[in-house]
Amino acid sequence: MYYLRLIFSIMRLIRQYPTLFFITTLLLLGIACQAATNFQTDGQIIDRDAIVADAVATISAQSNSNGTITTTSTQQTIIDSDLQNTLTQLYAVVNPSVVHIFVFDGQGAILGTGSGFVYDSDGHVVTNNHVVADGSAFEVVFANGERRRANISGLDVDSDLAVIQVTSLPIDAPPIPLGDSSALEVGQLVVTIGNPFGEAGSMSVGIVSGLGRTLNSQRLLPGGGRFSIPQVIQTDAAINPGNSGGPLLDLSGQVVGVNSAIQTTTGSNSGVGFSIPVNAVRNIAPALVENGRYIYSFMGIRMTSQPFTLDQLEIYDVPPNGVYVIDVDPNTPADNAGLQGSGSNNNVPLPGGDYITSINGVQVKTSDELLSYLVFETNAGDTVDLTVLRNGEEIVLPLTLGERP
Repeated sequence: MYYLRLIFSIMRLIRQYPTLFFITTLLLLGIACQAATNFQTDGQIIDRDAIVADAVATISAQSNSNGTITTTSTQQTIIDSDLQNTLTQLYAVVNPSVVHIFVFDGQGAILGTGSGFVYDSDGHVVTNNHVVADGSAFEVVFANGERRRANISGLDVDSDLAVIQVTSLPIDAPPIPLGDSSALEVGQLVVTIGNPFGEAGSMSVGIVSGLGRTLNSQRLLPGGGRFSIPQVIQTDAAINPGNSGGPLLDLSGQVVGVNSAIQTTTGSNSGVGFSIPVNAVRNIAPALVENGRYIYSFMGIRMTSQPFTLDQLEIYDVPPNGVYVIDVDPNTPADNAGLQGSGSNNNVPLPGGDYITSINGVQVKTSDELLSYLVFETNAGDTVDLTVLRNGEEIVLPLTLGERP
């Protein structure tokens, strides 16, 4: 509510003084993050509400009777320095807990490097599966230069997450708190810290460019195809080779994602980077610590990954929101529950398959939403109720989930 009142006040100022637009844009950057209002370091609390209020007062005070703004460098510095102070303090607090991981083969040669962050006080470090999966030995270097040996605690290729454990933690490297990736918004400021191209402790700033993306697993299934991880975060913050496994942070210094991949034709950052959502870390990392692996729930269907066109909706006689079942694998939970697939012709679905509209009463508009529910809300062995349309009639099928093969 506070921010709504603040934004309305700013909009009134813009209408009165149109040249305020540029400075207002800078101001809004400072409140883009929807995380905690106060950021604390070394016992000092920085009140962002007060910072923003001061910035608004500064802009208003500099307006003259002609409706113009005197945009001196000093005034711009007042606004810019508040965000700058937040970023420098964030780095000072978080960077000691971001690590540089060196991966060695069986002969002691370096296979590669990556990033990670301290997950708990027992020395567990979260990183990417692809950073450590092929290694035989590992060394972790902290920001203060201290070096530790590490061992793998657990790997999960489908989410590209891994947990390693160091023998001990430096006194100044506490766990980084985990945020809530479901609370992120497009346009929100985010920060990455990692070791791109081996340059330790590098920080970059960007925004959340998109939400709800999916990334395919590196694991190719025996029958073809791959599983995928849902709710992936897209960002334009610089992610380059060596950043993999490092944290994506909000402005309160909480982890909201684990940097994993970039979309590029050159091998370096192109402004399209992807981070595994921290809510996946919340689910998967504890299992990797305890059991060395994470067990996903499993239905056993192949479904459309693209929404139907208007013509297809008419052909299949289904509503615009839902998940169309193409194939049902034999002897799977879906087969046992009686789900029916349509079959396909050159990967084009044929009419006649079940059309899933909800799971446990939660509407699913796309295959990504169904996958997201399965990954984040269910466990193997759970029984879920699927609402499906079949031949124009709505039926409910109970389905007991199995383990992903």
